[in-house]
Amino acid sequence: QLVEAGGGLAQPGGSLKLSCVASTLTLYPYAVGWFRQAPRQEREAVSCISTSGVKTDYLESMEGRFTISRDNAKNTVYLEMNNLKPEDTAVYYCNALLSSGSPLFGSWGRGTRVTVSS
Repeated sequence: QLVEAGGGLAQPGGSLKLSCVASTLTLYPYAVGWFRQAPRQEREAVSCISTSGVKTDYLESMEGRFTISRDNAKNTVYLEMNNLKPEDTAVYYCNALLSSGSPLFGSWGRGTRVTVSS
């Protein structure tokens, strides 16, 4: 079970830092991904990070604005979001990833809601 937190209301250009904590799973053996689902849209992958944290990947629109990181000692993955835009408004989810890149868990957590608005 992964629990997301850190969302909230931010102004355009503002920042938020999301966290993804695993309570019953040791995250270290897995890559981890952040996903988001905006209103009336499909869930999309935002970013992912390798098991060691050395390799990261981002959706093109997030390059230079979002930073994914992990602290394996705390069993936690973070997503730092800067220069937020209204189109970043969505519910953000995390999931461990299989080697294929598919989510490990078929069911998703509650996510954390991010609203970017002035």
